[in-house]
Amino acid sequence: METEFDWLTLDEEEEVLWADTPHPYSLVPALIVGVPLSLVIVGIPLLVGSYLSFKNTNYVVTTEALYKKTGVLSRSVQRIEFDKVQDTSYSQTFFGAQFGYGTVDISTAGGSGVEMSFQNVAEPQSLQSLVNERLKRGRSSDAGGKGKEAVLDDIVTELRAIREAIEGDASHSMGDSPDTSSTKTTENDFDLTSDSTSDSTPGSTPNSTPGSTPNSTPGSNTGQPDSDLDQTESSLDPLEPTEFEFDASVTDDR
Repeated sequence: METEFDWLTLDEEEEVLWADTPHPYSLVPALIVGVPLSLVIVGIPLLVGSYLSFKNTNYVVTTEALYKKTGVLSRSVQRIEFDKVQDTSYSQTFFGAQFGYGTVDISTAGGSGVEMSFQNVAEPQSLQSLVNERLKRGRSSDAGGKGKEAVLDDIVTELRAIREAIEGDASHSMGDSPDTSSTKTTENDFDLTSDSTSDSTPGSTPNSTPGSTPNSTPGSNTGQPDSDLDQTESSLDPLEPTEFEFDASVTDDR
């Protein structure tokens, strides 16, 4: 986009909102000092330098950025976009307050102090208000320009981060707590061991139903061989009459 400034090249949709040069009355201090000194030739370079600086300085505010051009024998163009501007301020000297001009300072994010100064401009307070208005509009458009999908993506990302944090805390707490299932298993094993030990204690009587007769096969419980059993049975047979048998026919003659 072509403008009246040959040194300024704007983007396709960029428009000039404000443009000016230093206030003419800003030369008054130079005249007050330079005219008396011109009588001794020292003030002439001062007057010429102040005038050339005045004529070769331009300030421009567009919808996208701030521009400043300076230089007499050379040219220097400085540009700062609105999204990089962090703070603005203005000041006035004694003569500036009297004649209605001042300086607007621009500070950027991450910069060291003032990055750009619009020196000796008319109505500096109005210029500062214009810059601040553009800053607010640009920030609101950036916030509103974020689509619904981008907002949803941000929400999903935050929810995932929260879920991962919760799962991490839960796994950490489970790793620190004792295993209750293994504890219960150990207790059950201990009970079973105790029961088996009590059943096998020496001198204990095996559990049996009262009145019941244990089923056993002869010779199975005694552990004796069959020959021993036969001898025992034969010893129990009734004795046959011998010489000790009573003779009923013998009577006492007395």
